[in-house]
Amino acid sequence: MAGIELSPELEQFRTAVREHIAAHHPGLPRLSGTRSPERETMERYRAWCASLFGAGLLGSDWPVEWGGTGSYDPLREYVVDQELADANLPRPVGAWNLVCGALFSHGTEQQKAQYLPRIRHFDDLWCQLFSEPDAGSDLAALRTTAVRAGDGWVVNGQKVWTTHGHVADLGFLLARTDPDVTKHAGMSAFIVDMRAPGISVRPLTEITGHADFNEVFFDDVRLPADAIIGAPGEGWAIARAALAHERGQSLREDSVTAKVRRLVDDMRGRGTQIDAGVGRELGRLHARASVVELLGLENVLKDAARQTAVKDAPVVKVLFSETNLAITTAAVEFFGPRGVVVEPSPDAVDGGYFQDAFLWARGFTISAGSNEVMRNVIAERGLGLPK
Repeated sequence: MAGIELSPELEQFRTAVREHIAAHHPGLPRLSGTRSPERETMERYRAWCASLFGAGLLGSDWPVEWGGTGSYDPLREYVVDQELADANLPRPVGAWNLVCGALFSHGTEQQKAQYLPRIRHFDDLWCQLFSEPDAGSDLAALRTTAVRAGDGWVVNGQKVWTTHGHVADLGFLLARTDPDVTKHAGMSAFIVDMRAPGISVRPLTEITGHADFNEVFFDDVRLPADAIIGAPGEGWAIARAALAHERGQSLREDSVTAKVRRLVDDMRGRGTQIDAGVGRELGRLHARASVVELLGLENVLKDAARQTAVKDAPVVKVLFSETNLAITTAAVEFFGPRGVVVEPSPDAVDGGYFQDAFLWARGFTISAGSNEVMRNVIAERGLGLPK
């Protein structure tokens, strides 16, 4: 594995990961960006994800009573990520990791017993119901309301950019339960059945031609009393705990150095002239990509040593997303008109891979906290600079 010399124990674990892949290969390609599984392959996709949990390749950090080892090993996570990427295989998508963090920190025993085993079996696909039209980067500005009604709640409002909302079984919802206190103090967290009456999901067609993001509307949606996670008003603390759990274990993206090598192979395969200027640009992109991956590896090692700083993940997120955008932009420019052709045209380069990757790349600079927000986090919280 490039960039790190594995211990004998991790080498043995890597062998086990490869053997599992060989035995359980689902015959499904790795999904671009945050693309949703297709409905016609959902059964195979669920079985594949469940196999990763069943083999202890995912969820090993969970408490022992819920199927884990009780300890988090970022190097094992790193090995799994790398092997799945090298095999071009999909990872589990959805908000399952967010919900785990919320349930571990604030869930009741009944909620844990109801939802955690189903997550490990991948019986449920989750979506994250946080962002709103006027509450994207400023999550605490959300206006969706949850009002007490008898022993339950009634939800009204709108969410947007809900990834996988059109195929999700359950949703992790933040809503305002007290409008008379500060915006951070008036939020609560809920579990929502996405098939409940009053929920409307409207897919948003992206520039890629796919529709993996959605608007979700709540019109007098009734939730039972046990749908709330934690106590009313704890939504902000629960969201932070959930996001910390997700970001701590979901920092590794697809290899950007591999993307540069793929670009070079495609150019050679299509007979594209690589003159001195193009060669220098490719070299610059590969060097930049190598730096990004080394910084990502450094974060994994810091995580293993429990020495992470608040700026570490935002730095890699910004550099990864902007380097990925630079690589894919260069690709479509190098290929000229052929760079924007997709299948089934015979002129499509690499099946339209770089055209699709280019259209996805800008989204990485926005998702999981826009790069503008991440730069503020780095400056203010990481470096102690004034606002």
